[in-house]
Amino acid sequence: MSEQLLDAPPLASNEASDLTYFALAATAAKPAEKATRPVLSELPEVLGGRYKIERLLGVGGMGAVYRARDLLREQFGDPEPYVALKTLSDDFAEYPDANALLYSEFALTARLNHPHVVRLFGFEVDVPSQRAFLILELLKGLTLDQLLCERPEGLPWRELQEISIALLDALSYSHSLGVLHGDLKPSNVMLAEDGLRLFDYGLGQPVEGLLPGLPRLCRNRFTAWTPRYAALELLDGAPLTAAADVYALACVLYELASGRHPFRRLSAKQAKALELDQRLQRPEQLPPHCWPALRTALAFDEAQRGISCAQLLAVFRQPPPGRWSRWLGRH
Repeated sequence: MSEQLLDAPPLASNEASDLTYFALAATAAKPAEKATRPVLSELPEVLGGRYKIERLLGVGGMGAVYRARDLLREQFGDPEPYVALKTLSDDFAEYPDANALLYSEFALTARLNHPHVVRLFGFEVDVPSQRAFLILELLKGLTLDQLLCERPEGLPWRELQEISIALLDALSYSHSLGVLHGDLKPSNVMLAEDGLRLFDYGLGQPVEGLLPGLPRLCRNRFTAWTPRYAALELLDGAPLTAAADVYALACVLYELASGRHPFRRLSAKQAKALELDQRLQRPEQLPPHCWPALRTALAFDEAQRGISCAQLLAVFRQPPPGRWSRWLGRH
């Protein structure tokens, strides 16, 4: 959870923020212009008459995540009655369709039954406070941005391969069901106690034609991205596609392999202007057989990014060729 809600362009500095950026277009219907539901009250101590909030876990412009106790499970003797609750922030929740967007996140993520995608248990609205919220599994562990702080030189191949395969498998599975993530970055991936989890599909969307009745994040009203992981076409106003997810994922994989962002933490637009893609080199800890695929996934132009998550996954699953194989290849 590291979003930011803004009504102005991103920071003017050369370095792109790693926070999710929301630009509210002039066409956005504000609450004062279109009041369709009662005014929100303060977040209650117990949501839905069942979930007792214990403490804040993370906060951003779009929402906040809390640790909570499920009082019903506790009443029946469950020794682990703890869950995570995601609610909308006050500013974002004031928009008339904000609850529908939170439900959209639930509807998309609930379709996904994968060991490396966060599990959602439900979507509810606390009637007295008019607060919508998601109930999720409570995760414990390091997010990948925290891991990178501990490992500034990147990860050795065996560790890198294990994390990469789990993450690629999760996103490939999502894409196979027509679900796009929309905000892939190290802080949205956790190494939990029982394995990797990809989470926060808050900016996700279904591919065209899937779930046609589902509320969608209207990008004519909200432009949402995390600058340093956003594909160039998103920055230019194009709709979210699987190829944009591939670019973001490739940036994360490069960062895990080298300890640094592939384009000096700049946005794709800034990096392209500086022709930083011409200076890209294979991270030392990434085997040579993986580099052509990862380099393709890092292409600025969508037309040149001709590789899918499933294809990247197949490459990363291959073991590096042994010394004998390399000798045969040279001769």
